This record gives sequence, structure tokens and C-alpha cells, in this order.
Amino acid sequence: MRALKIKKYRTVILPVCLYGCETRSLILRKERRLSVFDNTVLRTIFGSERDKVTGECRILHNKELYDLYALPNIVRVNKSRRMWRAGHVARMGESTSVYRVLAGKREGNRPPGRPKRR
Repeated sequence: MRALKIKKYRTVILPVCLYGCETRSLILRKERRLSVFDNTVLRTIFGSERDKVTGECRILHNKELYDLYALPNIVRVNKSRRMWRAGHVARMGESTSVYRVLAGKREGNRPPGRPKRR
């Protein structure tokens, strides 16, 4: 049952959360929210753990969740995909518009900053 839930998580939930992650950067607040969502889903899949001594159920810690899941967390996957895309764009020719955006080369003759008052 757990293997089926993990398979569903990898095939349905992760692609939805990581859609377009190569093209946008995450601020720290959004990274934390994404990490919290990831932990919530993993806690739902793996459930709670019963303590062997006292017999009480307890919630798994984040490190225990990642040890059970054995794949990188969603924020790390997001960053690695962004770096992959940046490397792909960096290898493009300088004539492409995507490369010029990455390199910060503007098109046209307008000076940067606020326009002068007329």
C-alpha cells in the first residue's frame, strides 16, 4: 500500500509542484512553503511511528522522513532543475534571445533608469 502511495506521489503530485520550476526562481518563503507541503504529503504516506518502549504513536521528524523516502527533497530537485536549465541556456549561441536575457544584454538604445523629465 505504501509503495502505491509513493508511486502516486512521484507520478501525480511532484510533476504538478515542479511544473515550470526551471524558469522561475523561488524566494525563501515559497521554498519553505513547498518544503512544508512536501513534508505533509510524506507524513501522510508514511504515517506515524509507534514507540517501542512506551507504545505511544509519534510523528516522524523531517530527517526520518527523508531517510524513509530516500530521494532528494522537492526544494533540492527544484534547484537542480534550475541549474540544469541555466547550463542549457549558457551553451546556446549568443544570438538567441534567451541567452541575451540570461547574460543581461539588453536590446535597443534606451539608457537604464528613469526617463529624463521633458
